[in-house]
Amino acid sequence: MRRVHPAWWVAAVTFLALVGAAGFRAVPGVLMDPLRDEFGWSVTTISAAVAVNMALYGLTAPFAAALMERFGIRPVITAALVVVAAGSGLTVFMTESWQLVLCWGVLVGLGTGSMALALVATVTGRWFVARRGLVSGVLTAGGAAGQLVFLPVVALVAESSGWRAAALGVSVAALAVVPVVLLVLRERPRDLGVTPYGGTAADDRDPIRTGAGRTAVRALLDAARTKPFWYLAAGMMICGATTMGLIQPHFIPAAHDHGMPQTVAAGLLALVGLFDIAGTIASGWLTDRYDPRVLLLAYYVLRGVSLAALPALFGPDIQLTMVAFIVFYGLDWVATIPPTMALCREIFGARAPVVFGWVFASHQVGAALMALGAGVVRDQVGAYDLAWQIGGALCLLAGVLSLLVRREPVGARS
Repeated sequence: MRRVHPAWWVAAVTFLALVGAAGFRAVPGVLMDPLRDEFGWSVTTISAAVAVNMALYGLTAPFAAALMERFGIRPVITAALVVVAAGSGLTVFMTESWQLVLCWGVLVGLGTGSMALALVATVTGRWFVARRGLVSGVLTAGGAAGQLVFLPVVALVAESSGWRAAALGVSVAALAVVPVVLLVLRERPRDLGVTPYGGTAADDRDPIRTGAGRTAVRALLDAARTKPFWYLAAGMMICGATTMGLIQPHFIPAAHDHGMPQTVAAGLLALVGLFDIAGTIASGWLTDRYDPRVLLLAYYVLRGVSLAALPALFGPDIQLTMVAFIVFYGLDWVATIPPTMALCREIFGARAPVVFGWVFASHQVGAALMALGAGVVRDQVGAYDLAWQIGGALCLLAGVLSLLVRREPVGARS
């Protein structure tokens, strides 16, 4: 039998880490109502912690990518998992809302941010030359798989044993991934005496040994001088606002407002994750074959239309129209990532992983702003309808911005 290239084992462990990161990040949406019931906190207060989590999740990514260049992937991911475990576990002792912001916002945000999609860019850039689009799609789908695995389980545990048991379960799951990362993950193909998959020894570039902070900031300053960076960053900001910022934390409480049981709503959101696996892998396959800008236009416009239709679909029972929304939105959830990553690689070359980290940071800033904004809308207006409509309009803008990106290398070189 032909030997399996080590790149695929590295991709498998990366997938596992991303599954965990996505699951840990998605938990606050399930715990929002239990926290409101126990502590009397408003949706805005809890959304503030979610917003901090999402902002740090994104802003940590470019520095994490630079740290991986400086110190290696294994130390960074191991430390991230330990921080997540600490942040989730400490929530069981909290009594004030600022403690929620510190534990779930700051600690879990920093930990999951170090395992964000900049990790995908780093792994695909180091280990793959052939099949990069497909592999980036599969690894991005790890986020969907995490949501799929965690949300129904966390909802059931929270309902049967309380939210504290669910939070401790997240800590145990994070620590369980650490031994796998230490035993299996390797830094570069040369460490195992091989070349990148589908490439040559020349494709296994030397790591950047300068300071991680300097590397991240310099990549941002160079990229910020170009229009493609701003178009991609603005599009990703809207992408984050209309997925992780709007649907992930607020779909379950919005469905509950219309009489749907929390566990049922969590199951629907998990189905988004199921279909996202197929959608993101398919997007990676398409990215290897078609213009990424056209793909982004299609993804954003169709997402905007579905968001605008969402308020009319809610009800106490699951209707066929809601199932159709879940299927479509799942296919589209992060299908934007493979084409955006491909454009970064095409335009920014060797610095693409760190530049993509900054592009992804804008994704999470958008998610943070929308997570907080939608909570304010719910508290002030008494319903989420306006938030869905704003999200739909923003998606149309993101589609236009995607077409403005010029597909040619610029001066962001290592």
